[in-house]
Amino acid sequence: MKKPAFLGGEPTFPDGPPRWPLPDEEISQAVAQALADGSWGKYHGPHHARLQKMLADIHNIEFVTLCCSGTVAVELALRGMSIGSGDEVILAGYDFPGNFRAVEAVGALPVLVDIDPRTWSLDPQTLPRAVTLQTRAVIVSHLHGGTAALPKIVHWATRHGVLVLEDACQAPLGDVSGRLAGTWGNAAVLSFGGSKLLTSGRGGAVLTNQAEVHQRIKVYAERGNHAFPLSELQAAVLPPQLDKLELRNSARARNVARLLAGLTEIRSLCPVATSDPGDRAAYYKLAWRVQTPEAGGKFERDDLIAALQAEGVAVDSGFRGFTRRSARRCRQASELSHSSRAAATTMLLHHPLLLESETTIDLAADAIRRVVDKLS
Repeated sequence: MKKPAFLGGEPTFPDGPPRWPLPDEEISQAVAQALADGSWGKYHGPHHARLQKMLADIHNIEFVTLCCSGTVAVELALRGMSIGSGDEVILAGYDFPGNFRAVEAVGALPVLVDIDPRTWSLDPQTLPRAVTLQTRAVIVSHLHGGTAALPKIVHWATRHGVLVLEDACQAPLGDVSGRLAGTWGNAAVLSFGGSKLLTSGRGGAVLTNQAEVHQRIKVYAERGNHAFPLSELQAAVLPPQLDKLELRNSARARNVARLLAGLTEIRSLCPVATSDPGDRAAYYKLAWRVQTPEAGGKFERDDLIAALQAEGVAVDSGFRGFTRRSARRCRQASELSHSSRAAATTMLLHHPLLLESETTIDLAADAIRRVVDKLS
């Protein structure tokens, strides 16, 4: 067996992880056209309108607000849903940190519930323990190649008069129980950040079919000009990527299946799952829960991450989560044992590798097996 790089062997990928974003002639042409016609420097030009229409058509959504980031999109969506001081917003104890801060930004109180340990997303069974007279909304994120149980969550929320904000930043064009991610809630958000499947360096969007939500966002954001804009140049580079996203998501899904098939014998790594076997994840990240010594394993997560990074495999730890947040900042409505475990044991594989050849995927699987074997 080849010696792993962390023991002095040659890295599996000596040039490091694949680059992102990918070289794309259509994006180059879009940028060149924007430079040539001057639309890149306009407040209002054709690229916003084109992108908004594409997103609306794809998601069958009437209103699309483009903005400067997915994090700001969450805050704008909450304001559009009229969430504010004195309100409570439920979210998972393991989630993107910006979602917690967005709840605080509008003056509401975050209420934490646990995740489903299979999907890394909010567990609908925890919701009855969280609801009070002050509960106004729930934020539901699709994370790390998993999907949230939105049919159950939306059913519960409708019965209790609670609004649903769907965070699809990691799951553009994912499929949840036969519907696109981003089409389940009263509003949904997308991200176009520099590492995302759709990237313009920065950027985001709010999707909604509710005119009043869209209007409140517009009133808040319009201050002579849009206070949280996506530039025309950023908008220009997204349609070519959106055209390719379906095919790329399919390629990533095939490669995830191949990679996991090559790792089935490694019991110390438990991969993320979708909430329903028929769901189709988008795989911005692929997650594993690492069995650490505290759970009977033989190595620490961070040692595994460092060893795989030495092989040129782009892995990192997951979110820190909110389980240690002060009671002054939030209310804990359920046990957060799965959220705590996710924060301590999650390892994430970044998506660019998942568009590589089958040979590269097999090399990555071999690197993971060799590293796990030596650490064990």
